[in-house]
Amino acid sequence: MNAAEVEVNAAEVEDGLPWNVDAVPDVSVIVVSYNTKDILRNCLARLREELAGVRGEAIVVDNASSDGSADMVAALFPEMTVVRSPVNLGFAAANNRGFALARGRYLVLLNPDAVLGVGALARALDHMEDAPGVGMAGGRLQDTAGRLQPSGRLFPSLLNELLVTSGLAARYPRSRLFGRFDRSWADPDQPAQVDWVPGAFTIIRRAVLTRTGGFDERFFLYYEEVDLCRRTVGAGYEVWYWPDVEVTHIGGACSKTVTSLEFSTSGSQLTLWRMRSALLYYRKHHGTLVTWGVAALESLWHRLRSAVNAGNAAKQADSRRQVGLIRQAWADTAGGALCPPRPW
Repeated sequence: MNAAEVEVNAAEVEDGLPWNVDAVPDVSVIVVSYNTKDILRNCLARLREELAGVRGEAIVVDNASSDGSADMVAALFPEMTVVRSPVNLGFAAANNRGFALARGRYLVLLNPDAVLGVGALARALDHMEDAPGVGMAGGRLQDTAGRLQPSGRLFPSLLNELLVTSGLAARYPRSRLFGRFDRSWADPDQPAQVDWVPGAFTIIRRAVLTRTGGFDERFFLYYEEVDLCRRTVGAGYEVWYWPDVEVTHIGGACSKTVTSLEFSTSGSQLTLWRMRSALLYYRKHHGTLVTWGVAALESLWHRLRSAVNAGNAAKQADSRRQVGLIRQAWADTAGGALCPPRPW
């Protein structure tokens, strides 16, 4: 069977495909890719093995890759649907295009740099079936060396920003106060109700999409899953972390293909995009004053860093760049009120 290939116009909104009620998949796995052909191949090969144990489908949304990613999927994974976007839609909008085509009772977001552990998909489905009050959930994310990555977090807040920016969270990870944002104090082997889970692997109940409308497409990259988790909780559902759903996650693979913008020193995030999305998130959920406070806090931190490193020209230059990017993000988003024209 040849892959179903769909041309997507960024200005169009698809209503989805008609359901064949006699053959509704249990799960639709959506993978959004941007110039990640090699790691995408590994991701999909493992996904194919996982789908063999469940009734499911896979949808790959290609964000105008220039490395032949979509052609590779069509050639090597003909059973998977390929959506070719002529422009880079960003993570939120691309997933929404996948949602519109998905037929599954549950939907799974899977990053191209994430590899499912053996039985992970089936266990995630079993957990969702057993817990009808759970709207979204994530698994145990770990890097290629087996080191645990933050997998269940608290919602961002001015206090959490202060603890992370000041370095107290990293210095005292076992403290329930200082380690609160990443829940670094918690036993990673215990399932837990959390505020939000990363989009590298997320399973979503279809009813959540019906009630929330999916991702807010103003978030081109970063904070989109935080926003959706927040609206999921607001709709009366719970968000959970399940440690027996294991996923190996490289992290930052798509972002690393964008070479024209500044990266943060940790997490391989595109700094300007992260700052824009942070401002959009805080303005949406916390208002103007808190949004200003978050920008002021990060700016003050880099100014203090510059002063402390008076003898280090490189660190001072980096701090000045960061302050400049904060100002730019504030201007670009009108203090978090507006999304800049897409693609970013």
